[in-house]
Amino acid sequence: MISQNHMLNPNLKLNPKIFNSDVEQVPIRKGFGQGLLQAGEINENVVGLCADLTESTQMNLFADKFPERFIQVGVAEQNLVAMSSGLAAMGKIPFCSSYAMFSPGRNWEQIRTTITFNDRPVKIVGSHSGISVGPDGGTHQALEDIALMRVMPNIDVISPCDAIEAKKAVLALVKTGKPAYLRLVREKTPIITTEETPFNIGQAEIYWMPDVGLAQVGIIVTGGLLFRAILAAKELEAEGIKTKVINLSSIKPIDVKAIVSLAKECKAIVTVEEHQIAGGMGSAVAEVLAQNFPVPMEFIGIRDLFGQSGTPDELVEHYGMGKNSIKEAVKKVLKRKS
Repeated sequence: MISQNHMLNPNLKLNPKIFNSDVEQVPIRKGFGQGLLQAGEINENVVGLCADLTESTQMNLFADKFPERFIQVGVAEQNLVAMSSGLAAMGKIPFCSSYAMFSPGRNWEQIRTTITFNDRPVKIVGSHSGISVGPDGGTHQALEDIALMRVMPNIDVISPCDAIEAKKAVLALVKTGKPAYLRLVREKTPIITTEETPFNIGQAEIYWMPDVGLAQVGIIVTGGLLFRAILAAKELEAEGIKTKVINLSSIKPIDVKAIVSLAKECKAIVTVEEHQIAGGMGSAVAEVLAQNFPVPMEFIGIRDLFGQSGTPDELVEHYGMGKNSIKEAVKKVLKRKS
C-alpha cells in the first residue's frame, strides 16, 4: 500500500501531517513575528519600524521585547522606509512592516530612491498581500507588489509558503547585507514544512514528485497557494497524471537552474501565485524559460482584475486559483505539449 505522503520529497523532511484533516494552520505573518524576535535576540543591530499596524504584522513580539529598538512611525509609509534607510546607513538592520498595499504600494518611490538606489540593507515587510485579505476588499488586496519590487535593482524578493519558512526567511535576510522585500499573507495556511526543511535564498525546492518515472507537467508555486497545488498534484497522480511541484519562495534571486531543469524534464509548466499574472512570479519564470528552454506554459493568478470583498476561500475560487483550477491548467498545458 502506498503511503499518502509517498510523493512528498523525503529529502526535505516536510510535515508528515500535511494531508491530515487536522493539519495545523498558522498565519504566515506569525512566522515573521517569531523570526524577527529570534533575529533580535541574536543580533543587537536588528531594529523594527512599523506604520501603525504592529499587531497586524506581528511585529508586536519584537516591539514588546525590544522597545528601545522599535519605532512606531504611524500612518506615514514614506517616512517609514526613509527612516529605515537612514538607520541602515548607520549600521543597523531595519525591518519595516505595513500592509503590502501601503508598503510598497504607497511608498515605492521612496523605496527606490532611499533604499535600493543606495543599496541599503532594509528589509521591507509587506503583510496582508494577495486576494486572501478577504473582507478588507479590493483597495487593501495587494495584487501588484511582486511586480513592483522585482523590477528594481539590488533587491531580493521572498514569498514564503508557510509560517515556518517565513521565520527562516527573516533569519536568512538578516545576513544578506542587501535590501529585501518579504511578502506575507494574512490568513492561516497549513504548515507544510518543518524546522528541518531546508531554506536558502535563491534556491527552489521540489516538494512533490511522481512515485515512479518522469513528471509530465511541472508546477511552480510561490506563497500561500502551495498547499492547494500539492493537493492538486496528489489528485492528478491518482488520475494518472504525474507532476512535480516546486516551491519558488525566492522570486529574486530566482533559481534558473531548477526552473530550466524542470522544464527540460516535463516540457510543460504551470505557475501558481496569488498575484496579478502580469509581472509576477509566473512572468519571472517565463523570462527564464524564454532565454533558456521555451516550453508551453499556463498561468494561475489574477487576470487583470481588481479584488473585492469576500471570504478568502471564496475569492481564491472565484478568481481561478483553487485546487480544481490548478488541475485544469495542468490538463490544458498537457494537451498543448502533445
